[in-house]
Amino acid sequence: MLGPYPHSFFPEIFQNRILLITLAVWILAQLIKVILGIFKEKRFNFRWFIGTGGMPSSHAAGASALATSVGLEYGFNSPLFAVAAAFAIVTMFDAQGVRRATGYQASVLNKMMDDLWRGQEVEEQRLKELVGHTPIEVLAGFVFGAICALALYSI
Repeated sequence: MLGPYPHSFFPEIFQNRILLITLAVWILAQLIKVILGIFKEKRFNFRWFIGTGGMPSSHAAGASALATSVGLEYGFNSPLFAVAAAFAIVTMFDAQGVRRATGYQASVLNKMMDDLWRGQEVEEQRLKELVGHTPIEVLAGFVFGAICALALYSI
């Protein structure tokens, strides 16, 4: 519920410890992707910060930070933690499935377009429908998010 006045929305949002921790962890995970990209490709690309995919999964990091923070604030046996944990599980499952499938399908479609452009026969492939972020990227995001939430919550 908002405070006595509707304009208290923004001050209250910035006092929401759980939201701030979740956002901070997501930003940190994205920054790690940028740093890894700079080391790997020897250049900076702003899309690494705003884009999806890569190590660690910022979806998994944010979702696990949210669940961890809710558990620390309200107890790990609370209904709120159950909701946050279920959300985290669905988010991480989706990160391994739908998002990776989209990238794979785009790669196959690009190859098909290249083959058509060159006048070659298009090689048909049956696309897998359930693939995703690699399990290690999701696991790394999960662990990163939980550890960061524990550290930030104690500040």
